[in-house]
Amino acid sequence: MDARDAELKKELNATLQARRELGEEYESALVDSFLEKVDQRIDGAVERRVRRQLAEQQMVVARGARAPRATDSWGDRFGFGLVSLVLAIPLSAIGGTFGHLPGLFTTWVGIVGVNFVQAVRNNPGLFGHRDKRGKDGDRWEE
Repeated sequence: MDARDAELKKELNATLQARRELGEEYESALVDSFLEKVDQRIDGAVERRVRRQLAEQQMVVARGARAPRATDSWGDRFGFGLVSLVLAIPLSAIGGTFGHLPGLFTTWVGIVGVNFVQAVRNNPGLFGHRDKRGKDGDRWEE
């Protein structure tokens, strides 16, 4: 338990003690006062969290990196490649059966090409090509 939790617990105990001493007629005012302190504590925590996230986003922008998207998960990053490798087995069999070596080669050129396009689409700076913005916000490319 940190110091703020201990402080809040003290406030709750003091509120309960005051309620016992003052009686039920002051209960509403005591509860409102305690809830106001809890509300202030929550507001402070939310404000600190928002400031921290804003600072992190500003650091990402300052470094020129792509900001992480909420959808960037392991499956989003590697799922396409895994699915294409699984599909490569039957596609290779079909290409090799009907087209022999040229058919197999064509199949694998297509698989590699599709994965290459997907990699570039997901990572724009992968090959040193980065999208930059000028001072006025207009896009320009290196």
